[in-house]
Amino acid sequence: MLQKVPTSPLAAAFQRAKAWDGIGLLAVLVLLYVVLSLKSPYFLTTDNQLSILQNAAFFGIVAFAMTLVIVSGEIDISVGSMAALSSSMLGVFVVNHGVPMPVAVVLVIAAAAAIGAGAGAMRAYFGVPTFIATLALYLALKGLAQLLTNNFPLPIDSERFFYWGDGRVLGIPVPALYLAGTFLVLIIISKKTVFGRSIYAVGGNAKAAGLSGINVRRVKILVMMIVAITAAITGLLQTALLASGNSTIAVGLEFDAIAATIIGGAALSGGKGSIVGTVMGVLFIAALLNGMVLLSVNPYAQQVVRGAVVLAAVLVNVWRTRKSSLE
Repeated sequence: MLQKVPTSPLAAAFQRAKAWDGIGLLAVLVLLYVVLSLKSPYFLTTDNQLSILQNAAFFGIVAFAMTLVIVSGEIDISVGSMAALSSSMLGVFVVNHGVPMPVAVVLVIAAAAAIGAGAGAMRAYFGVPTFIATLALYLALKGLAQLLTNNFPLPIDSERFFYWGDGRVLGIPVPALYLAGTFLVLIIISKKTVFGRSIYAVGGNAKAAGLSGINVRRVKILVMMIVAITAAITGLLQTALLASGNSTIAVGLEFDAIAATIIGGAALSGGKGSIVGTVMGVLFIAALLNGMVLLSVNPYAQQVVRGAVVLAAVLVNVWRTRKSSLE
């Protein structure tokens, strides 16, 4: 007769920690809401909550796609520069060359897709780590954005376009609707498609995934393409909000997106993470940033807090990884 192997205190602690992961972030988010609502009477107002959703869209759209990238075992730190380049390109197309807005939007998104695919190909075919490839892109794309605009805003005159950034549908900010739409599309891809399952397989063990018939190169290229497209969309939404093509937008986008993904439970080592978890990470960061503004926290101190959040997210990720290896 088989005997049940006793569970050690250490293993039991890890099991309890694993159960906590499922509700821990929600508890922290609720606690944050309670604290901020006590500190500011404006925090829980409808207008402020809608403002949080609008601002969440400007990094959450990328965070959802970043989840797929990180789950696949890769990372993209060029998304902020991609957003800035997309904004600058739109301004140049529309203002300097008179390209119709719909055509300009398509060209910008196509360019982003090509650049993202290029970054993925560098990893897939030449073995260049995506951290290195996207670090180079971070610098190059930012420089190109500044070169295109001479680092000056290019005012865009299009009321219909402005609606993308500051319009409302039944009182809900349009960017928040784009956030919800991106969530639905990517969660369907990650949960209901062969490609989505392949992302997890590649992130868990790329060699084994390849031996099982998965086209690992294709997966790497597509996830990098998807996150680049979401960065371009984010850049376009911010352009609509600011009414100008601007090379200075989306500063820190990559850090907020990556932090939200990791806070949501994704493992930097790959193979683990969910877009539902990232939603919680996005809401946490958006509420925190909003609360600091309401409490008139010094802007420089806000940057310190953002950096601390990123560091804390990485430390939690390391702890989760070590915990999993000991289970």
